[in-house]
Amino acid sequence: MKRLALVTAAALVATPAFAALKAGDKAPDFTASGFQAGKALTFSLADARKKGPVVLYFFPAADTAGCNIEAKAFADATEQFKAHGATVIGVTAGNLDKLQKISSDSDKCSGKFPVAADPGAKIAKQYDALLPAKPDWSDRTSYVIAPNGQIVHAYTSLREPTQHVSQTLDAVKAWKAKK
Repeated sequence: MKRLALVTAAALVATPAFAALKAGDKAPDFTASGFQAGKALTFSLADARKKGPVVLYFFPAADTAGCNIEAKAFADATEQFKAHGATVIGVTAGNLDKLQKISSDSDKCSGKFPVAADPGAKIAKQYDALLPAKPDWSDRTSYVIAPNGQIVHAYTSLREPTQHVSQTLDAVKAWKAKK
């Protein structure tokens, strides 16, 4: 019996969690302060949706190993997202003092997309994207949001930072193909 419990626990740890907001749900609008290429900005989800789909990705903390890998992967794919009319925004509740630096760092965001601060994880709470081990930080959760505000794709995986790019890019392409 003990062995079964251990195997079950191991399987749960190895399996990616799924975001609580699902395709078809309405995405909560928000406005947040952040940076792009080291310059301060205010990001509005409602304004970004007017231009096309939005890839909203939450990451646990600025300037940490997995988050740097994810930011670089999104930066490298920015032109592909733009080719499909999509805007990318990264949001975090952790290490907010490092956002300006990573927004322009060539090994991270490279100035290609904005990163926004989520003090107190208020936005992450609305999206049910809280890190279970640190509920005051965001989990690694990505959403694709259509211009009408409907979520068309949701994906959560803390251990696979680069999968968020392929997951959301495929979802943007599929959404666009339906249009």
